[in-house]
Amino acid sequence: MRSEKKELTRQRMVKAAAEGFRSHGYGVGVDGLAKRAGVTSGAFYVHFGSKAEAFRQSVGHGLDDLLGGIHFFQQEHHDQWWPEFVNFYLGAKRTCDLTQSCSLQTLTPELARSDEATRQVFEDRFLSIAQSIVAGPVSPGKPETTGAALSALATLIGAVTLARAVKRDEIAEQIAQAAAQQLL
Repeated sequence: MRSEKKELTRQRMVKAAAEGFRSHGYGVGVDGLAKRAGVTSGAFYVHFGSKAEAFRQSVGHGLDDLLGGIHFFQQEHHDQWWPEFVNFYLGAKRTCDLTQSCSLQTLTPELARSDEATRQVFEDRFLSIAQSIVAGPVSPGKPETTGAALSALATLIGAVTLARAVKRDEIAEQIAQAAAQQLL
């Protein structure tokens, strides 16, 4: 029972840390991450050991969520999964609160400054995502090689990042539509 409670607390902390890093970047303080999870800073360090470890776990968690989302679209939408996924990513994931956004577009700039272990977690999971796209069911516009999948993901990430950065909604929509046209 105690180990179950500890694991549930850890899961809550990873989720809260991921949300904190997505919304505030790596500059978010440990106190803020702990508060978001409803624990003390001391409990934070018991579970993670360091802010860098919490970030590493958050990156893995976020990319695992994306992989799960891709599998969901593949199973739910069958031969239309790729267009459905692209439109979802350029729509809902572009306009949602940063805490719920995709880790690819919110955490990637932070990863460029992170340690090797965190970058390795990112690279391994990122390649796994690309390979899952390629291995997915036949679907209109779906990338057929790992390189094409990496390029498609880069297009999605870049489009969402730029659309979030501009002030006017109509410009953001133009960015999203241009990316969708390129990918589909």
